[in-house]
Amino acid sequence: EEVRRRHIRLHMEGALTARDKVGVQDFVLLDAHTSESAFLDNLRKRFRENLIYTYIGTLLVSVNPYQELGIYTLSQMELYQGVNFFELPPHVYAIADNAYRMMCSELTNHLILISGESGAGKTEASKKILQYFAMTCPMTDSLEIARDRLLLSNPVLEAFGNAKTLRNDNSSRFGKYMDIQFDFKGIPIGGHIIGYLIEKSRVVYQNHGERNFHIFYQLLEGGEEQLLAYLGLERDPQLYRYLAQAHGANESSMNDRNDWKTVSNAFAVIDFTEDDLENLFGIIASILHLGNVCFRENHQGCATIPVINEIKWIAKLLGVQPSALLEALTHRKIEAQTEEVICPLTLENSVYARDAMAKAVYGRTFTWLVNKINSSLVNKIWETSAWEFTKKTVIGLLDIYGFEVFDKNGFEQFCINYCNEKLQQLLIERTLKAEQAEYEMEGIEWEPIQYFNNKIICDLVEERHKGIISILDEECIRPGPASDLSFLEKLEEKVGKHAHFQTRKLAGPKGRKRIGWMEFRLFHYAGEVTYCTKGFLEKNSDLLYRHLKEVLCRSRNGILKECFLAAELENRRRSPTVGTQFKTSLSSLLEILISKEPSYIRCIKPNERKEPSKFDDFLIRHQIKYLGLMEHLRVRRAGFAYRRKYEHFLQRYKSLCPDTWPHWRGPPAEGVERLIKYIGYKPEEYKLGRTKIFIRFPRTLFATEDAFEFSKHQLVARIQATYKACLERRVYVKKRQAAIKLETHWRGALARKEAERRKWAVLIVRRFIKGFIQRDKPLCPDNEEFVVFVRKNYILNLRYHVPKNVLDKRWLRPPGILQNASDLLRKMCVRNLVRKYCRGITAERKALMQQKAVASAVFRGKKEGYAESLNKPFANSRIDEGDINPKVLQLIGNEKIQYGIPVIKYDRKGFKARQRQLILTQKAAYVVELAKIKQKIEYSALKGVSTSNLSDGFLVIHVSPGANKHKGDAILQCEHIFEVVTKLVMLVKKNIVHVVQGSLQFYISPGREGTIVFDTGPEEQIYKDKNGQLTVVSGCLGRE
Repeated sequence: EEVRRRHIRLHMEGALTARDKVGVQDFVLLDAHTSESAFLDNLRKRFRENLIYTYIGTLLVSVNPYQELGIYTLSQMELYQGVNFFELPPHVYAIADNAYRMMCSELTNHLILISGESGAGKTEASKKILQYFAMTCPMTDSLEIARDRLLLSNPVLEAFGNAKTLRNDNSSRFGKYMDIQFDFKGIPIGGHIIGYLIEKSRVVYQNHGERNFHIFYQLLEGGEEQLLAYLGLERDPQLYRYLAQAHGANESSMNDRNDWKTVSNAFAVIDFTEDDLENLFGIIASILHLGNVCFRENHQGCATIPVINEIKWIAKLLGVQPSALLEALTHRKIEAQTEEVICPLTLENSVYARDAMAKAVYGRTFTWLVNKINSSLVNKIWETSAWEFTKKTVIGLLDIYGFEVFDKNGFEQFCINYCNEKLQQLLIERTLKAEQAEYEMEGIEWEPIQYFNNKIICDLVEERHKGIISILDEECIRPGPASDLSFLEKLEEKVGKHAHFQTRKLAGPKGRKRIGWMEFRLFHYAGEVTYCTKGFLEKNSDLLYRHLKEVLCRSRNGILKECFLAAELENRRRSPTVGTQFKTSLSSLLEILISKEPSYIRCIKPNERKEPSKFDDFLIRHQIKYLGLMEHLRVRRAGFAYRRKYEHFLQRYKSLCPDTWPHWRGPPAEGVERLIKYIGYKPEEYKLGRTKIFIRFPRTLFATEDAFEFSKHQLVARIQATYKACLERRVYVKKRQAAIKLETHWRGALARKEAERRKWAVLIVRRFIKGFIQRDKPLCPDNEEFVVFVRKNYILNLRYHVPKNVLDKRWLRPPGILQNASDLLRKMCVRNLVRKYCRGITAERKALMQQKAVASAVFRGKKEGYAESLNKPFANSRIDEGDINPKVLQLIGNEKIQYGIPVIKYDRKGFKARQRQLILTQKAAYVVELAKIKQKIEYSALKGVSTSNLSDGFLVIHVSPGANKHKGDAILQCEHIFEVVTKLVMLVKKNIVHVVQGSLQFYISPGREGTIVFDTGPEEQIYKDKNGQLTVVSGCLGRE
């Protein structure tokens, strides 16, 4: 048992060490938890390692990385599915999975509240949560459509409700609360969306560098040509005043063409009909045309519309009368008690009427769009089935505009920041006060924490009859001239003494320089914000002239019919102002949030330029302050990071103690006390309340969870081992009995097989011995098998001793009975080699061999040096055609030169040596000197050729005396005597060579002959002797 406890503690310490490698993944573990610098430094360390998520207890802090990190894959979703909250590193999937598991186990409604300023990544966080539920929740085929519609509602709402601002290219310009509905099995069955305060003023005006809502640019960029032609639109956004005024269309990182495809696909899945889309795009196009309507002042000071082309397009798209629309934009209907009076509008009022119509049409269309999506998310099968009456639970997602501080802040920023004040107030009440109340209820000692309670600011804005919204409403409805300046004066009069309110008039000398005459400043929990009152009254009233409302109520556009009802014209009461509507809807939202168990995600923007890996300390420090993160951390560390009911804690961790495992019979509180003493909790690490155990440090909880995992695996392994041992023992006994039986039968089979093999071997050996004895006798049954074996063996061995070429004389010696067969095979092999050799001889080599054959017939055994010349191939010619004088070639004419060689010619009389060329053609032999032919010897006049039997290179070409009257025989000397004579013999086509011994006679002239004497000596000599004869002495070393 002691060994088991030591294993548990070692495993606990190892797991804690592994969690602290890169920064601290839970701010509660910071030693200097009250230091904002330590908080910022830990956040910076994790951000540089691309660890964008960090916990504060159960609150998730998310830093926008502005790049893809690859941490949202399907494998990541599977990793976090069904895992204890603190077992894995912080992730948005852990928040989603924890909310889902708590909802399923406790059957309670949950809420994930995502907050942060614009550009911090709130919208992306809500998308990742939706994707997680879509991929990990159990799903049926009938519910897949509802899931797809829920996912694809995001791009549609982003197209119509998001826009590029100075801080964020995809900023949500409306608040969105989404309920995801689940049945009792945890299967998503539908959803519901609530939209808050769409920024309608963006339709008609944007700050410099910003854009209108995405849908306008997506329609122009991605819409088909046929659709744009039907709507009367061009692709260039600069052609439309509502899109071109801020010069931000070409500066966005959004891909409008691809986004249009996504939105189009989403429309098809969400069940928008062709008529719905036609009416919807008609409204979007009509707003663009409406912005291009130009007014001109006539001589009476009234507004007119000189060009009505845009009016015609608007009337066509909205299904109204062009004349009625034209009149409603330039005239106003005033109702008296018994009659109606139509008054012309001034130029300024006409522009206001045009913009008011654009805002009203877009705002109500957005509301219709949300309702349309909600109707498609209703699960028809569920509503009509028996499961309708079973309990349904929801997980809410609140993605609402973050705190905004621009260079110029207007009515929209006032409402947005008021909303964030209320959400901060909710966080304070639900987190700080709820923590304290719970500890007091459990009897745990609590150390009060000082924090800023922003209720005073919320009261300043929303207090009845005294708050800024009430003062603004009074100024909008009071009779007489009211202006933004009079509203500011009324604020100074009624709330001027408030500590969190300031104007230029009320500010001190230093602060006065930073506040304009039309501005007031509020000191929010997040810091001070200066608001410009210009446009406050107009945007709060959001007045649409009755005349224009009548035109829109008569529209034939299906969407506008639902948005503008005729009943509105009968109601004479003034509609609530925008500020009052927003305050009311915000109150209802807070009621929804209070009714659910919350989870929090705080999103932080690391820098203003949206650059990856850039960490702006000043900007992040400001966000840490207004998100209340330090206050939240102080509560977690001053109090306890984890609390759980005794029953739940004991049920989960009872396996860690032998006294509580497997069943604890006493009260749960005593069981938990026994358990934590066995594990080794220190007194400062925990407190025991009335119904719960409170654990101060997360590391204590982590260690307990790791120990539980370790113990669980041990228990499972022990059970598995025992059960497997039992099964294996049974299997082993059966296998052992079967093996014994198999071995018995197998040994008998092997013995019988061995006996048969030996018997067969004896018979074979006996037959071969008998065959060997009778091998020389004629073939008979006694020797037939042996003879066949010998033949086969000889033939098989002969294949390794076959000659490779004609000169290879090797051959395997045959046995006596195969001598004749071996001789026949050898002859066949030799013939085959000869045939292969002959077929492989080329024409050139064949000609060379023919020449060698002629040379053999002439000189073999007759002349010295012949044997040495056999291995030297004959050349085609020893003189290139370029070495022959062109004049000689011209004199030879068409005769083709067959062979040429340099020679030495000796005169027939004085035997003087001269350098010449011997050229052989098809018809004659020519002795050439440079450019002259000294002697032509036709083959028909050739009498013979004489050479000696010694190794000299002399030859004498004999000619018939009658054929050449002026010249006699030719005495020549050359190096290649065998080659020259062979070439000449082959051209003459007969053997006319005489190999002489001693001397030979040659013809000089008629009646005169000369003699050449051949002899041998120590060295070669050629000279004329005393007798007038040419003596040729051959050396001991012969020539070729």
